[in-house]
Amino acid sequence: MTLVRWNPWREVDTLQRQFNRLFEETLAPYTSWEKDLTRVPAAEISETDDAIHLKLEVPGMEAKELDVQVTEDAVYISGERKQQTKTEDKGVTKSEFYYGKFQRLIPLSTRIENTNVTAEYKDGILNLTLPKAQAEKNKVVKVNLEQATA
Repeated sequence: MTLVRWNPWREVDTLQRQFNRLFEETLAPYTSWEKDLTRVPAAEISETDDAIHLKLEVPGMEAKELDVQVTEDAVYISGERKQQTKTEDKGVTKSEFYYGKFQRLIPLSTRIENTNVTAEYKDGILNLTLPKAQAEKNKVVKVNLEQATA
């Protein structure tokens, strides 16, 4: 007789996979954008001496569907995705709609001149150039050093 160790988590994992398969088969398919990004645009921030450069990924949208607001210390972006796909095959028309709102607030590490922000939107990528405030560019911090006593 062979002894087999019973693992209760294996059964829970099997049950989870069965539920996932059930819902995947019955629900309408998600767009890859909604599934992968979970309705939050990916961001990349880089900083130079003069500006902060912010790159946001918002594929499949037009510039007029985006709302970008910039304060001296944060960037807020929101939008609503509305997509319709329509296919016809042998006299049968299939139409699917995808809707979804997103928003993201990105705090900035330094104050910027929000009146001089430049933006470019191309191929689903939004590039913002956020010039640093003059006071932030010239800011020098003095570090006080104390000698350790032994």
